[in-house]
Amino acid sequence: MSNEVSAAKIRSNPKFHELVRQRDSLAWLLTAVVLVMYFGFILLVAFAPDFLTQPLGPGTVIPIGMPIGVAVIFCSCLLTGIYVYRANTEFDRLTQEIMREATK
Repeated sequence: MSNEVSAAKIRSNPKFHELVRQRDSLAWLLTAVVLVMYFGFILLVAFAPDFLTQPLGPGTVIPIGMPIGVAVIFCSCLLTGIYVYRANTEFDRLTQEIMREATK
């Protein structure tokens, strides 16, 4: 019975709604950035392969597409790190506040 009361208290807490709003907006923003990066790279592969296969500079065999692909992977890891950082700081703090208020 106390679990139901706690769940009801949590759902009615304005901080809970703020937590959900912040988490959802960050998740959607990061999702959009990742989708634009990945689909942008795939569109380059499909429609501009000549651009991607150009060498980075004279005397090099590394194509332009290589650092772009690495950048897509690196940015994905960076965005994951941003989410984890926010989750471990701001979202955890709000969660702890909500739980303290629900157990009063």
